[in-house]
Amino acid sequence: MLGKFFQKPEKEEGDRVPPGQHLAKGFPVLTYSATPQVNAQEWEFRVWGLAKPVTFTWSDFMALPQHEFTADFHCVTRWSKLDVKWTGIKVTDFMGLVEVDPKAAHIMEHCYGGYTTNISIEDFVREENFFAFKVFGEELPSEHGGPMRLVVPHLYAWKSAKWINGLEFLNREELGFWERNGYHHRGEPWAEERYSSAFGF
Repeated sequence: MLGKFFQKPEKEEGDRVPPGQHLAKGFPVLTYSATPQVNAQEWEFRVWGLAKPVTFTWSDFMALPQHEFTADFHCVTRWSKLDVKWTGIKVTDFMGLVEVDPKAAHIMEHCYGGYTTNISIEDFVREENFFAFKVFGEELPSEHGGPMRLVVPHLYAWKSAKWINGLEFLNREELGFWERNGYHHRGEPWAEERYSSAFGF
């Protein structure tokens, strides 16, 4: 597989590639179950839990400032892709629309198709995180999480939930799909936080 689909990082790229990772020549697609097919007109985004309940439409998101982002992307399955170019909306801009209870410390990301993943508010509300609706100048295809996905560049990509459609604010950590099935609760690539010690990995 190495050589056909993946390659070792060049010397000048070494400080950008976490331990145990290889560079992907394309942009692999890994999905556990069926790929949801949702168009922008039908898409809705809910906020609930320890926050004032509110539902946003696609138009609500598109009214927020849009930015171009270039970020490296690290998958727990040991591949990375550098300099992925996205168009999206900063998490920090979106959070300006949300009233969150001060007791909230964690978030469960919810997605079309039933996927969930957990993240701390500290990891979520960072200037470099964003909701993406384009990749390399094109509308985000469904296999990459379209019409909208979250991108959290400093954590492994399973935290960058595809097909995202809601945030549930919590006062304690609850585990999402992969976390309940043995993945690390946080997933920091440079520390190789791939799997949970509770599962003996």
